[in-house]
Amino acid sequence: MLNRIKSSLVNRPKIYWIFVALVLIAEVVAFALRPNSPGLYTHNAQYLPLLISIPFLFFRNIRKNYKPTLYAFALLSFLFLALDYNIGDTNKVGHAGLIQIILTSCPIGLFWLILFARWNFRHIKTRESRTALILSCFAWGLFALAYPPMPLGPAALLILVPWFIVLNRFSRGQALFATFWSGMLYNTINYYWIYNVMHVETAPSGLILFGLFLLIAFFSAYNTLAGYIYTLAKDAPAKLRPILLVLYPVFYAGLEMTRTYGDFAFPWSHLGYVFGNSLELLQMLPYIGIFGYTILVVASNQAVAHTLCKVQDIKKAIPVLAVPVAIFVLLLVQGTIVLSKAEAQPFYGDESDSNPSIALVQPSIAQGAKWSKDRFDSIVNKTLGMVNDSIQEHADLIVLAETAIPDHIRRQPGVIERLHQVADHKDAQLLAGALDYRRNPRGSIRKFDIYNASFLFTPGISKFPQRYIKKHLVPFSERIPFDEVFPILNYVDLGEGDFVAGKETPVYQPFHWTPYICYDAIFGDLVREAIREGSRLMVNITNDGWFGRSTAPYQHLNLIRYRAIENGMPVARLANSGVSAFIDQYGHFDKNTEIFTDRVVQRKVPLKTRDTLYSHIGDTVEISLLLFFAVYLLTALISAIRRRKAC
Repeated sequence: MLNRIKSSLVNRPKIYWIFVALVLIAEVVAFALRPNSPGLYTHNAQYLPLLISIPFLFFRNIRKNYKPTLYAFALLSFLFLALDYNIGDTNKVGHAGLIQIILTSCPIGLFWLILFARWNFRHIKTRESRTALILSCFAWGLFALAYPPMPLGPAALLILVPWFIVLNRFSRGQALFATFWSGMLYNTINYYWIYNVMHVETAPSGLILFGLFLLIAFFSAYNTLAGYIYTLAKDAPAKLRPILLVLYPVFYAGLEMTRTYGDFAFPWSHLGYVFGNSLELLQMLPYIGIFGYTILVVASNQAVAHTLCKVQDIKKAIPVLAVPVAIFVLLLVQGTIVLSKAEAQPFYGDESDSNPSIALVQPSIAQGAKWSKDRFDSIVNKTLGMVNDSIQEHADLIVLAETAIPDHIRRQPGVIERLHQVADHKDAQLLAGALDYRRNPRGSIRKFDIYNASFLFTPGISKFPQRYIKKHLVPFSERIPFDEVFPILNYVDLGEGDFVAGKETPVYQPFHWTPYICYDAIFGDLVREAIREGSRLMVNITNDGWFGRSTAPYQHLNLIRYRAIENGMPVARLANSGVSAFIDQYGHFDKNTEIFTDRVVQRKVPLKTRDTLYSHIGDTVEISLLLFFAVYLLTALISAIRRRKAC
């Protein structure tokens, strides 16, 4: 490879090296003239490399070597962008020119888009690629309809068979073409509801729509990577191939794990979440967790497709065709046995004096009006009025939704006093969502740290309430990813919330319960952390009103149900606009509300008494899946490289 690179560089025409030299000089000049101020800036000197480059387009040898010329331009631009970011900033914030960023990313980005368009056009013209696309879209489109509240859950054990047939029978290029675009269909059906954010978010609608397209394309890249690695596994050397194929479902679960950690974490649509409409099918969660269900789904579809591709006589395939039936029956029988036990009856033992009575207040405040200053008083009055008028029986805990107080709570001392009065009058703890802030020292990048938080008001205690800060912030909606790694990102304003994540997982007394805000509660590691600290109840407050009348509130509720069963952890869940519900440690629902209705629901909730295997081993399993993903990926890639060299 080194010899090939050396030969390629030696054979470049002289005009190419003149181009590189002049662009290098232009970059040095622009770098020397840059301002030395932290953050993002514009400076006309950074146009110089582009102005130097344009005349070279008239040279035939440059046009013939367009790709290496463009890569050289992008590489030089990136190197000086990195130097600009890292050198000379005494505040350690970093600084970079917007013009330099655009010139670094846009030309090469447009070039890749052109190549991608040509690749797609070439495939769409061929009958085989179109057939692969139809089969893959059929599979992934139906799979998207398997998630609750849609009805196809158990069929997920067979739905992906056409996709695996495509991976087995078609060329790699055809399979990847079909996988990417079927992934776009699948993820569009899964995440179309983000479109509703355009109606209430502060960012421009066009920017949100473009961001949604990028998000769907990003998630579709995961589908494409999964398909690509499968094609490498099936083409691996004979001795390695069976091992890679057998372990592929575990690799897929590891791929899903990569969406669970880090600043881009968004573990919303793991394949195993499809069974949420049937409580019996979920009772294996305490043993194998959500990723065990993903492994079952992938293994079932893969086994059937592999057999159909290999055998000529359908009768010989019958034993393998029984795999999805066997998995379904196993889950159904095991779940039925578990739920037949006395302690597994809905909300078993709920009337015990040791269990708290919890009231959930769902005011269904329209998201578009929620942050209107003119409506602040009416919103607070409505919410607290529902507390005073609709909670007749004694409640140990009254729960108000995420940002039930639509402001920074420290700016509303009168509201704080009213919340204390409500807690005292009702003789109940009161949990309310609101924003909070902390002023930073002069010279900090941020003047304020802003928090999405909840506050616990306790009767008889007049001091500032106990605070929990949301730990997992929604990427690009509540913060720019990696803004702590690259502080300059704090200067980027795309209309996001710009929040700071919390670090603590509290356990409140006297009932040993832990608050979770929004999709905090879908992260299993946070639930297991609270259990280790002695928590026996999850109280999840959220505001799914962002997503309108869509499948999103029901999808979110399904994910919370999985966490409850997986860890034997009861849940009291309040959503501003629904669905609010109580969930016991076996996953039974009660008091489910309709979306966009004003409701107050109350009941006694039995605390955690069920110890599950996965709550003990979950961290180890999930870290092991990440490591396995990396090892499997490297093994498949190295095997492919060696095979290519051998050919």
